[in-house]
Amino acid sequence: MSGNEGRVKAIHQIINRELIPPKPPSRLEDIWAENVFNLSKMQASLPKTVFKSIKKTIVTGEALDPSVADAVATAMRDWAMAKGALYYAHVFYPMTNLTAEKHDGFISVQGDGNVISEFSGKVLVQGEPDGSSFPNGGIRDTFEARGYTGWDVTSPAYIMETDNGSTLCIPTVFVSWTGEALDKKVPLLRSIAAMDKAARKVLTLLGNDDVAHVNSSCGAEQEYFLVDANFASQRPDLLLAGRTLFGKAPAKGQEFDDHYFGAIPERVQVYMQDVETTLYKLGIPAKTRHNEVAPGQFEIAPFFEAANVASDHQQLLMTVLRHTAKKHGFVCLLHEKPFAGINGSGKHVNWSVGNSTQGNLLDPGDSPHENAQFLVFCGAVIRGVHKYGPLMRAAIATASNDHRLGANEAPPAIMSVYLGTQLEEVFEQIKTGTVKESTQKGVMDLGVAVLPELTKDAGDRNRTSPFAFTGNRFEFRAVGSSQSVSGPLIVLNTMLADSLEWIGNRLESELAQGMDLDAAIITVLKEVMEAHSAVVFGGNGYSEEWHKMAVEERGLSNLPTTADSLPVLKEEYIEDLFKKTGVLTPVELESRFEVYAEQYILSIEVECKLVINMAKTMIYPAAVEYLSKLSSTITSLADLGVTFDKTSAQTVADLTNSMVGAIGNLSTALEKHDFATTEEKMTYCATTLRPLMDAVREYADALEGEIADSFWPLPTYQEMLFIK
Repeated sequence: MSGNEGRVKAIHQIINRELIPPKPPSRLEDIWAENVFNLSKMQASLPKTVFKSIKKTIVTGEALDPSVADAVATAMRDWAMAKGALYYAHVFYPMTNLTAEKHDGFISVQGDGNVISEFSGKVLVQGEPDGSSFPNGGIRDTFEARGYTGWDVTSPAYIMETDNGSTLCIPTVFVSWTGEALDKKVPLLRSIAAMDKAARKVLTLLGNDDVAHVNSSCGAEQEYFLVDANFASQRPDLLLAGRTLFGKAPAKGQEFDDHYFGAIPERVQVYMQDVETTLYKLGIPAKTRHNEVAPGQFEIAPFFEAANVASDHQQLLMTVLRHTAKKHGFVCLLHEKPFAGINGSGKHVNWSVGNSTQGNLLDPGDSPHENAQFLVFCGAVIRGVHKYGPLMRAAIATASNDHRLGANEAPPAIMSVYLGTQLEEVFEQIKTGTVKESTQKGVMDLGVAVLPELTKDAGDRNRTSPFAFTGNRFEFRAVGSSQSVSGPLIVLNTMLADSLEWIGNRLESELAQGMDLDAAIITVLKEVMEAHSAVVFGGNGYSEEWHKMAVEERGLSNLPTTADSLPVLKEEYIEDLFKKTGVLTPVELESRFEVYAEQYILSIEVECKLVINMAKTMIYPAAVEYLSKLSSTITSLADLGVTFDKTSAQTVADLTNSMVGAIGNLSTALEKHDFATTEEKMTYCATTLRPLMDAVREYADALEGEIADSFWPLPTYQEMLFIK
């Protein structure tokens, strides 16, 4: 199949495709969490003493009683097999942003040749996948293969249904034989424990007698693109890199603002409903769906959940989005920038902290200037972002997210805090040592009697801020769409734990010297704001003025690429932070630098190889074929005495020659291997390889604008973005 024959066939198949009919609507109450072995199902199937013990561990975070494992395993197996599951899988989350799982059967062969179903507490609690086949950052040599999964009772087991059957999935941690964390769950659980300890200390100092377990919560807004599978299968870059490495901008993009919150295409809505039904069965509270800004881009957002469960559910959500897309003839793209020139995709992580006794600790109430509890916790966040902003940047550092940050649809790489007018005024008052008032909510009169009065919040929102307060939580807007939310949550929890520990110690000191509580709170918060208010910014984060001010006047870090930001993980103060909070050992932290750096380097090297291969084997032949056709046409017309403008042919020839030269430069650069350090190689990828890839693309995209459409071999942006 040559030229655009594949594209024409794909378009024909899409236009004539029969829409998969939507499933009959189900009552939410009937399907909600039907595939989850949650507390209600445990209560119905476990002995009372066992259930009481399990519930205590889940709710309060107390140690798991190992004696209950056999009873839980039996009940879990019976429930799963009643739903058609013959296999179980220990599901874990290695340092790749992906989900891993090892499947085993419930089968046990007996001496007489018969089989029985078997699933013991020992098997539930611990599994053993191959630890050498996952990145560990040098913790262990390749030949040292043993690794363990361990049951995480705080995240419920569930049934994953597919057309090929059902599997019982058990969320687990993943550790090495020597005990180091090889995953994202162990550090997340540690960060929650560290934050809980520090928060409870502060809450007690604030005069609370009854203080329940404090947890962080998360609600992650997931953006994604849908491309018809007929197009995606003809794009090696989409299949292997997740983004288009070539593609000329269409005549129309997103400039009319006609896609955002527009009517959802029928085929896409059927897909969305299928996704949501699956999510509801898995107990994932999907709440919002809509068209995003870019054509072909969409969003799904859930309710808040406890951080650990929310992290697991986020991984599940990405899996469901991808798998369900295949059933509907789509490919779901979670890459942060799959198409140049239009908005990329983020994953806004809405984060808060709270418990069952004091509630949401980041809820300011109607009078934040009088809410000492809120001011203390918000002040702790401000201090944390100022001290550990570079760490926050490192937590969202990937080759793909570098394309987004700083562009007009994503926050800059400079970490700052947006508080809104009301809270900015309150914290400015704190800097003076007194807090007297705060702006109150207003009411908007729209001048039309039939319309209701609308409440006007005391502060606006700011879409250019990477870390913005949005009413009763902070929104980490800079997280990438393909990332696990565990990494950002680990950093947020850990830096909050550090700040709360510091605040707690300072309050203790002031109270021990006889200062009353209110005065001590203002004294400590005044210190916080005097030292850390430079991170608070309410203006346009995209502006050049802010970039200059942030670095030159406020001393904030601007780390535009992963190569700039990942080395922060090797800084002594970051090692001290994780060590003193018990979240990551120095060895575990170093391993993460090595793993993430390797992923960055490998991602760019794969893209380089794809650029070279596609340019040589797809774009160059198309250009030569078109030139040959032009040359033949020019000769034929000349024989007839017709004068032909040769400008187009010369332009194609020049662009083709320039592209070939750029391919040669990229190929030569890719062969360089003599790097003294990992940091040096990352910098080379960022400053040398990426610009050389862009040079090849510049000529190729220009060729797309010159070559007749019938000769172009790749599905175009116009087709992929607008044909659904």
